[in-house]
Amino acid sequence: MSFRYPKHVRFKCEFCTLCCRDTESRVRRILLLNSEANRISDENSIEIEMFAEKIEGFKPYVYQMRKTEDGRCIFLKGNLCSIYPIRPLICRFYAFQLRSIGKNEYIFTYTNECPGIGKGVQLKREFFEKLFRIFMKSMKENIQICP
Repeated sequence: MSFRYPKHVRFKCEFCTLCCRDTESRVRRILLLNSEANRISDENSIEIEMFAEKIEGFKPYVYQMRKTEDGRCIFLKGNLCSIYPIRPLICRFYAFQLRSIGKNEYIFTYTNECPGIGKGVQLKREFFEKLFRIFMKSMKENIQICP
């Protein structure tokens, strides 16, 4: 498996929480793998139904995070994620996405919507390798849990 990544991109999270909530122009879908929903449930001693709802048509994702009435992730407390160490893959990747381009090849893209893009240090291959390893581990866990 191989991946491509954007060269010369800078990124630094500014803790704006844009990725954790709906905006005037975008409704967020915080998707969860089965393994992620189970981990969050186990670590917080709450039933999955309390923080997520089942979805279809987004495989390998099988849940969507519930939000507050104002469109914020229910685990967002102020400007901090209360489940940060076990946050979902989709959250770990933001402002980046990983798409399959066929035959075990993937490409990282990013959104200019995130105000952290263009700030901070220029990201090197190692940054994307780490994300790719997280992706691969998550997919293996999901396959083992969901036959």
